[in-house]
Amino acid sequence: MKNILIMMTVLSLLFIACGKDNYDEPTSTISGTVSYKGKPIGVRGTGEVVKLQLYQEGFQLKAPVQVYVGQDGSFKVKIFDGKYKLIGTNNNGPWLNNTDTIQFELKGNIDVNYEVVPYFTIENVKLTLGSDKKLSSSFTINKVFDNATVDYYMLLVSRTSFVDDGTNIFRKDYKDGATSVSLSEDLSQLKELSGDGPLFARIGVRANAGDQAVYSEVIKIK
Repeated sequence: MKNILIMMTVLSLLFIACGKDNYDEPTSTISGTVSYKGKPIGVRGTGEVVKLQLYQEGFQLKAPVQVYVGQDGSFKVKIFDGKYKLIGTNNNGPWLNNTDTIQFELKGNIDVNYEVVPYFTIENVKLTLGSDKKLSSSFTINKVFDNATVDYYMLLVSRTSFVDDGTNIFRKDYKDGATSVSLSEDLSQLKELSGDGPLFARIGVRANAGDQAVYSEVIKIK
């Protein structure tokens, strides 16, 4: 009798485990971009530090799904069909605090554009590595929000196409208050210059407000 009970318990556990394995995986996709006037906003893409929040209407769990924003401003999440609300995370990102809500019904795939107002944008970016191992850069910092001030801006270099204030092999901060910027930095101390691998560079601007910097596009310099 004891052996029969043990066998029944084992079979029950196997049945439960198989039941869990047989749950359908989500097949629908929410894709989109965080943008300003239709242009994507560059952010830090590593560390999952910039995120939106996704709520499903009528769902019993109140905790949101965290939707992480990539360095090019894009985001993507696979999830089940349903009615959803997408909102910004409070005091997160290089833009005015934004808790605007986008409501939509998901059936299959959908593209969502989440508009924000950044403190600054970075325009006319040029980054060039010369034969003298000096990195020349020029760019313009445009103020979008009238009361915003620049805390500092950054010149960043990385071995990979992920470049930000957390992932880099070279970083220099500037606090001169310039908005039309031209720089030249000697990178001869970087051992990566003598290797065969590529190098990538990027500009970041941190406002006094907000918890993150806004970034330019990533440019391959080697």
